[in-house]
Amino acid sequence: MEIYRHLQEREAEGDPIRVGLVGCGQMGSGLVHVVHQIVGMEIGAISDIDVARPLATLGSMGVPESGICVTNEPGQAEDAVRAGKYVVTEDALLLTKLDGLDVVVEATGLTEVGSEVAWNCILHSKHVVMLNVETDVTVGPLLHRLAKKAGCVYTAASGDEPGVCKTLYDFARTMGFEVVCLGKGKNNPIDLEATPESCREEAEGKGMNPKMLSAFKDGSKTMVELAAMSNATGLVPDVPGMHGPKVDVEDLNRVFVPQQDGGVLSRRGCVDYSTGKVAPGVFAIVATPDPRIQTDMKFLSMGDGPYYTLYRPYHLCNVETPVSIAEAVLYGESTIVSERMVSEVATIAKRDLRAGEIVGEIGSPDILGRTYAYREARAQQAIPLGIAPGGRVVEDIAKGETLSEENFAPDPDKFVYKLRRMQDAHLALEK
Repeated sequence: MEIYRHLQEREAEGDPIRVGLVGCGQMGSGLVHVVHQIVGMEIGAISDIDVARPLATLGSMGVPESGICVTNEPGQAEDAVRAGKYVVTEDALLLTKLDGLDVVVEATGLTEVGSEVAWNCILHSKHVVMLNVETDVTVGPLLHRLAKKAGCVYTAASGDEPGVCKTLYDFARTMGFEVVCLGKGKNNPIDLEATPESCREEAEGKGMNPKMLSAFKDGSKTMVELAAMSNATGLVPDVPGMHGPKVDVEDLNRVFVPQQDGGVLSRRGCVDYSTGKVAPGVFAIVATPDPRIQTDMKFLSMGDGPYYTLYRPYHLCNVETPVSIAEAVLYGESTIVSERMVSEVATIAKRDLRAGEIVGEIGSPDILGRTYAYREARAQQAIPLGIAPGGRVVEDIAKGETLSEENFAPDPDKFVYKLRRMQDAHLALEK
């Protein structure tokens, strides 16, 4: 695929890919800057509940006020996009309806907003790229199937670790290798006590939302990312929450291998993570039974085998998202999607929860996520992490216990809850 050449052609033809963005936080704002330097691609509209954030982002790039239209009106927004102005709006769903946009990127990290935006993009046959893996592991299989029927692309983004890992996985499988383990580095051990308040000082120093940093530290983000890799490839979590040993790059192919060969895995074909010196990289541990290929791999400085490490030492988050945008618009292809439910991110109480309490978002002091095999999570009637925010505690739940259908009630009015019920019904029919 010659993405750069095709983008150059669109630039020359005066027909750049026009992108809408929902969520102008750390990732979204960075994406606006990246797209600004790409030929053949431009931001057409930005939605955020605080319009000051997209206005500040555009101002930092030198965009004059005359080049910006702040509106929640569809007709006015459509005219502004056609005139080459930036549209700024509080209405996320407005972007899904604008004919002047080719694709919408969802970058809020909120499953309620992500599910609504993705659903409405698909209703309008508009491509949607999710910088929101939380939504994908909750209702991704349903959204992917609906998008295919509507003739558009639903995809999670390149640059996020799941997308980069899927690229490694496809690379290995294309060459005929078995993927024994697919994983990522985590730059710190899981801290089950992390809260937005405990993370505030560090988060503000990094320009992050404290709640987002809390979700990274308590492991929820890692659990979500590994579940996305699992649901896209069919690889499984070996144990609930994965092993997560402290392993450096040079030892990955000695640890993330079957126990009979000295590793930690009870089976082949797993997802996992390391807290050693691997982050911000991702890895695939691969194998081949062919002696000749083993000889070639040794000649190519890949080691003696029988297990080999494919390692990418970086993932560029929002900086790489334009690759997924281009693949969706130019080729009609997804980077990574949860095609099935192999893994589920179950909701765990981060503190003692009392009956009647309403729990907060992912990263809050209330809940965290832990990845299970989907069938195991279903057997426990575990509440998926993506539908827990805003739900009510029915019976007291002790710290560390799983939120289940017996002790917890998700908010039935949430859009993501309704989509999840629809997905569950579809999957039940396929058994």
